[in-house]
Amino acid sequence: MPLSLTVLGTASPHPAPDRPCSGYLLRGGGAEVWVDAGPGTFAELQRHTDPRKLTAIWLSHLHADHSADLLAAVYAFAFGGMTPAAPIPVYAPRDCALRVAGFLGKADVRFLSGILDFRPLYDGLLVRHWNLRLAARAVRHDTEAYGLRAECQGSVLAYSGDTGPCDALTELASGADVFLCEADIDRHREGEQVHLRPEDAGDAARKAGVRELLVTHVGPTMTRQTATGRAALAFGGPTRMAREGETFRF
Repeated sequence: MPLSLTVLGTASPHPAPDRPCSGYLLRGGGAEVWVDAGPGTFAELQRHTDPRKLTAIWLSHLHADHSADLLAAVYAFAFGGMTPAAPIPVYAPRDCALRVAGFLGKADVRFLSGILDFRPLYDGLLVRHWNLRLAARAVRHDTEAYGLRAECQGSVLAYSGDTGPCDALTELASGADVFLCEADIDRHREGEQVHLRPEDAGDAARKAGVRELLVTHVGPTMTRQTATGRAALAFGGPTRMAREGETFRF
């Protein structure tokens, strides 16, 4: 199969026993990409690949539950004997390198240049690694955030990242084989739409005409089973729950 997705973590907004926060290993066309680096996912990543061999790292946004384990990777690459042969490209919002440097008490980011190559995400960014094509689309959140569309040999994965309902989400997922979509909240708070209810995830999947919906990033107000069931009713098509350790091939 041209694409595979291994689930490293799905929890929101903090890790739980045996359930790290958001993180996935995307493989396709000879490339391996760590998508989102939530707390606990760097350890899980090592169950499935050697992090030194990553083709790229992709961070949808800089909230800690999607990015904090980049610090673990920095320690591994810089001090833990896992130094990559060449700096690994990191696609992330523009301030990512500065945040890492600040956490480590560094005045600038040059000390990272030997291990990581930071490249800013923006709406419409399109990159290719081997035969894997990655595209970014800005989505609706309370910080700079991007969804991901990955294509390889005719197979398509769409990933929502964190987002509220928006037209960009439907466009991102249009015709995808698998739509990996958050269903974080039970209901919207008045005047705020920065996450998706299960019904929002299902509606987006239906409008986009995806083949399969994969529900992830379910928050503490629902069980994952409840969220998946509600999303399935709204979608009306094949719907599964993302579980840590599972690999989906398509």
